[in-house]
Order: sequence, then C-alpha cells, then structure tokens
Amino acid sequence: MSRAGPPPEPWRTLVVSGLYPSRARPTFGVFVENRLRHLAASGAVVPWVLAPLPWCPPGGAGRPAWRPLALTPAFERRHGIPVDYPRYLHLPRLGVPIQPWTIYRALAPRLARALRDGARIDLIDAHYVYPDGVAAALLARRFDLPLVLTARGSDLNQIARELVPRRWIRWAIGRAQGLVAVCAALARVFEELGADPGRVRVLRNGVDLELFRPLDRTRLRAAFGLAGPVLLTVAQLVERKGVHLVIDALAELPGHTLLIAGDGPERAALGERARRLGLEGRVRFLGEIPHERLADLYNAADCLVLASSREGWANVLLEAMACGTPVVATAVWGTPEVVAAPEAGRLVAERSAPALAAAIRDLLAAPPPRAATRAYAERFGWEPTTAGQIELFGAVLAEWADKRRARP
Repeated sequence: MSRAGPPPEPWRTLVVSGLYPSRARPTFGVFVENRLRHLAASGAVVPWVLAPLPWCPPGGAGRPAWRPLALTPAFERRHGIPVDYPRYLHLPRLGVPIQPWTIYRALAPRLARALRDGARIDLIDAHYVYPDGVAAALLARRFDLPLVLTARGSDLNQIARELVPRRWIRWAIGRAQGLVAVCAALARVFEELGADPGRVRVLRNGVDLELFRPLDRTRLRAAFGLAGPVLLTVAQLVERKGVHLVIDALAELPGHTLLIAGDGPERAALGERARRLGLEGRVRFLGEIPHERLADLYNAADCLVLASSREGWANVLLEAMACGTPVVATAVWGTPEVVAAPEAGRLVAERSAPALAAAIRDLLAAPPPRAATRAYAERFGWEPTTAGQIELFGAVLAEWADKRRARP
C-alpha cells in the first residue's frame, strides 16, 4: 500500500464501534474514544460515531444489568464528537451468529438518511472486528465506501475460534482496504485468517502522558489511608482478567494491601473469596473509578498487577508506568510488547497465584526508579499512532480513488 500524507481538507469518517463510552458508561471502551480524540485533534478527520447498543425493554433502568444501556441517550456529543447510540435486537448467546446482521440493520437507515441529507462520508473506521467490524463491512458494501478494521483483542483471539463468527470475520477481512492490529500478536492472527500482509498494520494504543504522570505519592497515600506495600488491579471483574488470582497471590504476601478498581459480574464472588482467605482487611473494592481519577491510584500504588488470560494491548499497563508505577502481568498476547524492559516491570509465564506472588516479591525487593518507569512509558505517546492512522487512511483513500477512476 502506497504512502500518503494528511489531506488538504479533513476526511469525513464514520466510526462504527459498540465499544464506545457514554455518560451512562463513561469508562466503557474509553480506549477507542481516546484514540479517536487524538486523531480528531490532528485536524485530519471530522468523525461521526455510530455506537450500536443492544435494545432493552421499557423499565430496563430498574434492573442493574440493563441500567447502563437504558440510561444511555440516543445521542450525545462527547469532546466535540457527535455520537449516536442506535439500538439493535440481540439475544444473549443465541443471537451471536446473526449479531452483525442485526447491527447492520440498525445502522444502515442512519447512514442512508445522513447521506440523503447531504452528509459526506469518505471512509468507515470500525473498531472490534466481530460483530461491529462485520456490520461495518456490510455498510461499506451497500454504500460503496472504503473500510478500515481495527482488531483489539478477544475479537480475534477468542471469537474468531467459533465457526460462524470466523466465517463472518474472514469475509469482512477480505472486504476491508485496511486492517489495524493493536499488537503484533493480533496482526499474525489477521494473516492466519487470510489477510493480505500488505494490508495489515500494527498501530498500538498510546497513553495520555499529561493525564497520567507522577504526582505527590506521600500526599495520595495519606489521603487513601495506605501504609506498607500497595498492589493495584484495574480491571473489569470478569474471569479472564484474573482478579481472583491476584487475591490468591495476596494471601502469600503478608503486610501487602490490594486495591481493586472496577466492577462486574464477579464482584460478589471475589468479595467472598477475600473473606474466605481472611483478607477482608487487606483487600479494598473501590468500584468503577472515572478514567481521569485513575492517576491518583496508580501513583499511590507500588505495583499494578494484571493477571489476564488474554489481552490485545492493555492500556492500564502504560497508564501505571506513565505515573512511575511498575507492573506485574501475565505474558499473554500483546502484553510482552508492552512490558518489554526491566524498568517496566515483570512478566509472568505461568498464570497462577504462586507465580504472581513470586514476581511481585521480586519486583518490590528491587523496584526500578520511578523516573525510569516513567521514561519508559514516554516512548508510547499517542503521536506515532495518530501519524500511522493518517498515513493509512490516506493510502486507503488514494487506492480507492484509483479503483473508482478505473471502473468502466
């Protein structure tokens, strides 16, 4: 794919992703929003976001599982970017094979109406290959638009293993003009699924080095009432994030405190696990913390621990490092690409509590200088990713224009 620079006037992009925050779910998919905000700030694109959500029945706000969906508005403007939240019909588990089609059916009228009203769309930029990216590929086919797909983790390292989604994914990959992976491990999966290597680029997530920076640790630890070694986990409370293993590891680390920022279906079971192990006084469940307040926690901690079974590119690792806090993480998928030097922290080959405890002891026995950890994170600002996106979009659109001129 040939190189191309920024446009003489901004490209009008349609961003399709169900992984996008709203005022009802401000931390959900914030990594997609952060990348888009930096791209929009470059002046190269003027984006419009379609963030499809499962429909929930009237009165859904009265049920905890449905409340965030029910309270998400039909439209809002976030950081100057217009975001629509169309609803689609989804049956849990049973609806997975047809989910791309139901999402497409919800999005197509919105796009058709916008085009009839005179909107210009130059390119579709879809995040999360299944089901969102497949739905975007259906839109691209119907409305004759170029498509860029971004893979972010479980869309390729888990969902692509299932028969029907795999077929959908292979079709969408063949339809896309550009393919983005947030780590090299996911780029290899793209190629295993039949992608032309020349269309695949690795554009990692970045870290906001202004928001996540070293702060006054003494003040923050006093404010949180912390003493002794402090571990931190920032994750959704689901099995694949391995928070249960971090709690088990804490049982092998006397005198350490564990802060857990996040919420999810495993919350009650994790609380019971801590109680059963006699760790109630040393485990603090903080609930979901606004993204802009996480820097205080990173700075107060001695170590961030992430025990995931799979990850694309875990932003929390870089956020902690940018605050000067080293990490301990399981060596899965893209994580070795994030934790690639001693000053970043330690990787754990075996996903177990004893292995995590051993790595934490080793790291805290001789921690890297916090300034060195911060300097390591400074290599991962957003600027290279934004430049890579601009180059990719330019190349895709130049190729698309050539093909249209060649049509009879």
